[in-house]
Amino acid sequence: MGCSPSPPARARLVVLFGGRSAEHDVSCVSAASVLGALDPARYEIRPVGITLDGRWVAAEPGEEMVAAGTPLDPLAAVKGPTTVVLPLLHGPFGEDGTIQGLLEQIGVPYVGSGVLASALCMDKALAKQVLDQAGLPQPRHLVRRDVRRDGNADDAFVEHVGDQLGWPVFVKPANLGSSVGISRVDGPHGLAEALALAAAYDEWLVIEEAIVGREIECGVLGDVILEASVPGEILPSAEFYDFDDKYADSGAELVVPARLADDVSREVQRLAVAAAVALRVEGMARVDFFYEEAARGLLVNEVNTIPGFTPRSMYPRLWAATGLAYPDLIDRLVALALERHARRAGRIGRPRR
Repeated sequence: MGCSPSPPARARLVVLFGGRSAEHDVSCVSAASVLGALDPARYEIRPVGITLDGRWVAAEPGEEMVAAGTPLDPLAAVKGPTTVVLPLLHGPFGEDGTIQGLLEQIGVPYVGSGVLASALCMDKALAKQVLDQAGLPQPRHLVRRDVRRDGNADDAFVEHVGDQLGWPVFVKPANLGSSVGISRVDGPHGLAEALALAAAYDEWLVIEEAIVGREIECGVLGDVILEASVPGEILPSAEFYDFDDKYADSGAELVVPARLADDVSREVQRLAVAAAVALRVEGMARVDFFYEEAARGLLVNEVNTIPGFTPRSMYPRLWAATGLAYPDLIDRLVALALERHARRAGRIGRPRR
């Protein structure tokens, strides 16, 4: 693997977690794991929570602790000399470019992708368009907008889904993660209910063909040059990789490294970097695939710019198997954030001549 400069001694690290999305609790668990791995001799650690109603507080992870935290001014919470923000805000209002835009405006370095990549990868519908333009293989899909939140599935649309994708299909909100709001639909009669569930979380919905294949994931790390981890495989305990599989102790089995032929592993890594480059990813991402061994091969499913950091999460496991232990991974991400900030500082806000 390539190397980045180490973060300066006693860098101030703001771990930003919680947030206003349906993935609030997942974010708190990720933050608890990260805070447990940080070296207090190396970092001045400052946990900052965002409540479900958008208040910024000084608090340790955990919903009750976030809600009861001491109020903070958002700008004061993240400003300071040699400060780096580690956003662990999964879903809207954190993973979608909004927090990244705030930090760009006030000139604070932060871990992970910038505004454009964050927004693109959060919106699965737009991300699929970009990946199509880049010529990357994907499952067949349709995009639909539902502003009424009622499913809005007339007979013509149901027939269109069957003609274009066949049955079963998966219906999901375009701008959410952690398998929240996702349904498997086995036939025409279940489509309206699944669309209504997804529309409770987002106006833009994605309907995808159901893939019979293996679920493969790959980590991406870097800035100007992106590197890929060894691939891993998910063996779901349910009919698809749902919320309980991701975060319950008795959930899916994660196989790292994945049992793949060497040439397939290399192709996973190549496609992971290609997808990240197409979407302008920086810092970190997890790229998810389906693998149809006897048919189309590898298909890019989605790219996550703030992957989970819980003890069960695939992203840190992938890098540990690649040779980068959890604390070293965090050090690398902080160093990349500082490096990017320093490189770009001279290009922004220069006076006109």
